Amino acid sequence: MVKFPQLTTSELIKRLDPPTRKVRLVLDTDTYNEIDDQFAVVHALLSPDILSLESIHAAPFFNSRSKSPADGMEKSYQEILRLLTQLQVESNGLVYRGSTAYINNIDNPEKSEATDKLIKEAMISDEDDPLYVVAIGAITNVAAAILLEPAIIEKIVVVWLGGHAHYWPNTSEFNLRQDINASKLIFDCGVPLIQIPCAGVADRLTTTVPEVERYIQGQGEIGNYLAEIFKNYHKDHFGWSKVIWDLSATAYVINPNWISTYLTHSPILTDQFTWSVDTSRHMIRVARSVSRDRVFSDLFTKLKLDRLP
Repeated sequence: MVKFPQLTTSELIKRLDPPTRKVRLVLDTDTYNEIDDQFAVVHALLSPDILSLESIHAAPFFNSRSKSPADGMEKSYQEILRLLTQLQVESNGLVYRGSTAYINNIDNPEKSEATDKLIKEAMISDEDDPLYVVAIGAITNVAAAILLEPAIIEKIVVVWLGGHAHYWPNTSEFNLRQDINASKLIFDCGVPLIQIPCAGVADRLTTTVPEVERYIQGQGEIGNYLAEIFKNYHKDHFGWSKVIWDLSATAYVINPNWISTYLTHSPILTDQFTWSVDTSRHMIRVARSVSRDRVFSDLFTKLKLDRLP
């Protein structure tokens, strides 16, 4: 049985305060899962004055775009490299492969390049200046790192796009249900957690083909690529919009004022993918709403050719 360090309530609440200085960041992403991760990765890379991006980790996923979680992780790794090439950013020492499978046994977590890097960056962090771990896919890599080195709980803040709003009738959301054991651990272990719910919060981040063509297409190689994958995602564009879910998580660390949040007790994730309330549990911070226009305005501004590397 893994024993996790426990922060006091005052320590936890302090750690959960929104960041007020430049953020050291690890980004964990299932980049090839659909098309929204790409926007979030680019947004983070174009915000060097606010974010110190230490590394990008490929997360596993399994859907129609992959043959297995391992295949999904590898495709995500290659997609990250593709984005970096278009942005003329060196990938050596920045991109790491993650887990090849979901967590079946918490007593035997998978060690990977991503867990090694996350533990290394966490352990050199000052408790007053924690490492932010922004996860926009299954939380497998992060949970595995915590299991391998529980002491990182005292050194990190996890920002996770996962699950639905706590008032939602269920929380059967892709990132959360991909790895139920990892998801339960993140809510149970006491790690400082900022949860960005999908339904009820991140689903406000919609955009359309006309908007993408006006403000993203033509903005260099990366702008054309983002526009291409956006338009190719759906054949019929008439009356169609698409949620760019993952921008919500990177937006929180770029400017927390864009995301309204509240403190609450960490919910219990049931086997039926619902939330159960227990007011004796530790605190987490949960997003309530997101300023859609401010997030997209910032992305569009940073994509302008004169801001690109």
